[in-house]
Amino acid sequence: MASTVDELSIEWEEDGVVTVKELDKVVLTKGAWATLIFRYQDWDRTKKEYGPEKYTIRRYQKRDGEYAPRSKFNISSIDQGKKIIDALQNWIDEAEAKAGA
Repeated sequence: MASTVDELSIEWEEDGVVTVKELDKVVLTKGAWATLIFRYQDWDRTKKEYGPEKYTIRRYQKRDGEYAPRSKFNISSIDQGKKIIDALQNWIDEAEAKAGA
């Protein structure tokens, strides 16, 4: 368990092999509830190499000084990631246009 947001990781090792390799992370929110987005790769045991980059958004709750995972959303493909970006950008543009009107 992690006691700080910076210690949170999705990297996972089994039998000396890093099966989930964390490539990067961005902290979206801190506090009693923390939200992070991770970029990672899974180890393909058959091919003996890492697969394509993947992305996941994770929520953690801090209780008794330790962060515990509470929910996650895995972005299943680059295409899905682009669709999420497009939707958010459209909504943000609309909100900014209304605010400026």
